[in-house]
Amino acid sequence: MPFVAVVAVPLWLLNAFATADTCWSGLWPVGAALFACGLALFVWCVSLFGRVGRGTLAPWDPTQKLVAVGPYRHVRNPMISGVAAMLVGETLFFGSWELALWALLFLIANHVYFLTSEEPGLERRFGQSYRTYKANVPRWIPRLKPWTG
Repeated sequence: MPFVAVVAVPLWLLNAFATADTCWSGLWPVGAALFACGLALFVWCVSLFGRVGRGTLAPWDPTQKLVAVGPYRHVRNPMISGVAAMLVGETLFFGSWELALWALLFLIANHVYFLTSEEPGLERRFGQSYRTYKANVPRWIPRLKPWTG
């Protein structure tokens, strides 16, 4: 899904709707930096899923252990935060309102998904340890001091 969200859909949107004045905005350096930070966060999270959680982000190979280290000590969904940062970075890089709308739709869809499916599934899989983690680590806005529980 991250490839579709960050590469396929934005390419389609840019090819289908971009005009000469929506590409290469004056904010492209900020967008490139934000994209790079989001990519680094995403790669870090995927590596933690493999090393700590003993699984992947794929639904057919989920983590076997709750991952509550690294960026997961600050926010419950840093992987999605990384993807969102890449989408906002692309929006600024290309100066595209279409990409901004896609980034907003991506965030809304993920919020709904986490509330209705992901979090209840994690509660079933990891029980009290996830409920404790959920009570101490915010879903989207990172806490400044890392959770040590």
